[in-house]
Amino acid sequence: MKIKEVSEKYNLSADTLRYYEKLGLIDNVAKESGIRNYNNEGLKRIEFIICMKHAGLSLEDIKTFINLNKEGDKTIPKRLEILKNQKIILENEIKKKKETLDYLNYKINLYNKK
Repeated sequence: MKIKEVSEKYNLSADTLRYYEKLGLIDNVAKESGIRNYNNEGLKRIEFIICMKHAGLSLEDIKTFINLNKEGDKTIPKRLEILKNQKIILENEIKKKKETLDYLNYKINLYNKK
């Protein structure tokens, strides 16, 4: 898949994709006559990066996770720890957002009654 197609599919700019490559987040992107061609492995990596960013991980943390993954199964405990820690952070953020939403709904109901 060419960079323009990947860019459109994932709503990421071509510059962002090239930046991810430069950081080493996306490996082994084949180039045909200088044109990037992403394979299924590259697309799965992009999906992983997007998911982890949505979960709140920094690009540096994602890079750490990817590097640990490259080291093999011996790093599973470290990778699991990263995921579990981020899950706790995300759950706390969701709880705070839910509390905020509940309060907004409360205020909206008050104003609707007036």
